[in-house]
Amino acid sequence: MTKLQVGDKAPNFQLKDQDGNMVEIGDFIEKCSMVLFFYPKVALFVLDCFMVTEDAFRISMSYFDELNAKVFGISSDTVECHKSLAKEHQLSFTLLSDQGGKVRKLYGVPNTMFILPGRCTYIIDSNGIIRHIYSSQVKFANHVMEAKKSLELIQISSKQIVEE
Repeated sequence: MTKLQVGDKAPNFQLKDQDGNMVEIGDFIEKCSMVLFFYPKVALFVLDCFMVTEDAFRISMSYFDELNAKVFGISSDTVECHKSLAKEHQLSFTLLSDQGGKVRKLYGVPNTMFILPGRCTYIIDSNGIIRHIYSSQVKFANHVMEAKKSLELIQISSKQIVEE
C-alpha cells in the first residue's frame, strides 16, 4: 500500500454511490475541489462517531458549495447501507461504497491500532492535486474544520494566481 502525500496527483477511481450510480472522481477534475472523507464501516460502535462527523459535514454543506467543493464520504459499507444512512439522516453529500477497501488501499489510508480502518480526509484541488491530508480516529469534527481551512487556502492561492 502506497501512502499518498500532499502534492501527489490524486488517483482516479470509480465507486457506486448510495443510489447505485457509478461515480468517477476524475469527472470532477477541472470542475471543482473535492473532499474525500474515509471513515470506518458504520457499525453500532462507530455510528455515534459517524453521526458527529456527518452532522458537521451536513451543517457545512452550504459553505463547501460556496467554495465549489464536492464532498464524498467513503466506507466499505454496502450501497444499501449508504442509501439507508443518506435517507435517514437527510445527507446532502455523496456516500461511496468501497467494498473490499480497494480505494482505501489506493490512497494509503492508515489503520488505527493496526486493525481498525482509519478516518482520513483528503482535500483535492480542481487540478487533481492533493493539497491537504488530515487523519484522526477520535477528533471527528476536526475533519470538517481541516477541510474548510484547506479549501479556503486553495481559494486564496487561486485568486492570487489569477490576479498575477
